[in-house]
Amino acid sequence: MAITRYRGCSTINQYKKFRLTDLELIKRELLNTFSIRKGEKLMNPNFGSIIWNVLFEPLTADVKALVVADIQRVVSYDPRIRVDNVLVDQFDYGLQVQIELTFLPDNLSDVLAIQFDRDNNSVAAT
Repeated sequence: MAITRYRGCSTINQYKKFRLTDLELIKRELLNTFSIRKGEKLMNPNFGSIIWNVLFEPLTADVKALVVADIQRVVSYDPRIRVDNVLVDQFDYGLQVQIELTFLPDNLSDVLAIQFDRDNNSVAAT
């Protein structure tokens, strides 16, 4: 029987699950952080992601490097996970990133694929 280390809830996608635990909870918290543009959070201007600022830019090597560095910065705030690899690609309406994560202390690996949709101004796991 697996031990539940983290418990929480989410009102997003209630038709799926309202209560979240462990890996799903951590992924949801990452998605919440990526949903906030850097500078939008009151009293904490360094919180959030810069990815929203580069969605309309051509995906050059420099822009990819900025996105990868931002993803690593955001994930580094959570001591329960670490980034192993990040892939950045464009799709029709924004950016798609695949983040290979290791969840600590169990050393479980998983991939979180996120689409940043500039037309709908949304972020979603795929």
